[in-house]
Amino acid sequence: MISFVVPAHDEEALIEHTLACLRAAAEPTGRPYEVVVVDDASSDRTAAIAWAAGARVVYVAHRQISATRNTGARAANGDVLFFVDADTVVEPPTLAAALAALDAGAAGGGAMIRFDGAVPLHGRVFEHVVSPLFRLAGLAAGCFVFCTRAAFEGAGGFREDVFAAEEVWMSLGLRRQGRFVVLPQRVITSGRKMRAYSAREMLVLLAAIVLRPARLRDREHLGLWYQRRGDTVTPLIDRGT
Repeated sequence: MISFVVPAHDEEALIEHTLACLRAAAEPTGRPYEVVVVDDASSDRTAAIAWAAGARVVYVAHRQISATRNTGARAANGDVLFFVDADTVVEPPTLAAALAALDAGAAGGGAMIRFDGAVPLHGRVFEHVVSPLFRLAGLAAGCFVFCTRAAFEGAGGFREDVFAAEEVWMSLGLRRQGRFVVLPQRVITSGRKMRAYSAREMLVLLAAIVLRPARLRDREHLGLWYQRRGDTVTPLIDRGT
């Protein structure tokens, strides 16, 4: 069985479309699947929308993406795990390519990304430069990670002593379990952070983390990941780029 694990915090604006797209991608595979939404202390209608969409909802109050994903994995029944953020769309070709990689013996993998809607220059640089570099380095973007359950357990799950960049350690851990592939196909993820934060702000934050990695252990220093600004939420659609 395929288990889609979807961590979510206050995602009522996007989660319905995300789940509908997961169903549209999973149905053509002919494989049994389930969707587990892990509602992490939402104050909006995220959980109700997920229930109405047919997902199983697990409630937590971690406010930490790693712990939330790990809880979802423990609650899931599948022998194949897909960790998909609530603001990310997986299209049928991408899911099919991921399953083909697993069927061919891969332990896990990820995909390149494309942002929804219009994004500023630094967002386009991330799409067209940073995302390919991640693929070259064999690292998955955090919004979409897949693996076998055996590889997930062998890697020890997502690190719960950090509040960001957990996908880097997960990628490295899965690589120790077997072949790890970053697909050339892309998932569509929200560009709201790119629209809400300037390039300077992002560079300052990343430089601070490089100079003091211990900041990854403190959520208070990681507003980019854990605090919402008055950003623009747009429908998760393909811009055709």
